[in-house]
Amino acid sequence: MTGKVYSESETKQRLENELPHWFLEDGWIRRKYKTSGWKATLMVVNTVGHLAEAAWHHPDLTVSYAFVIVKLCTHDAKGITDKDFELAAKIEQVIGWQPANEGGALTGTPNDDVRFKYIKYD
Repeated sequence: MTGKVYSESETKQRLENELPHWFLEDGWIRRKYKTSGWKATLMVVNTVGHLAEAAWHHPDLTVSYAFVIVKLCTHDAKGITDKDFELAAKIEQVIGWQPANEGGALTGTPNDDVRFKYIKYD
């Protein structure tokens, strides 16, 4: 069962409220993650792959040297459903995680050193 298929206006409203870095394009919700280079790009791809497989909901990916584009659509529903919003939110949560902002023992990637740059956070 795929659930409710959201209209274009409903999808845009939810994206604006819940996932401001995502947008609707040609029937897909889409997000571009900019990285510092190939190693970081592969880590993003593998992270998205793990989350998608665990969720059993698979995005289309466009992969290049310094970016990954994630596109979600519920194929059997022929539109955007809660599956797409939920997986996008989980991807956003994990890829966007910045431990240094939490004030705990984890310091996060040292972005001031080019050898260790990772994600280009929004």
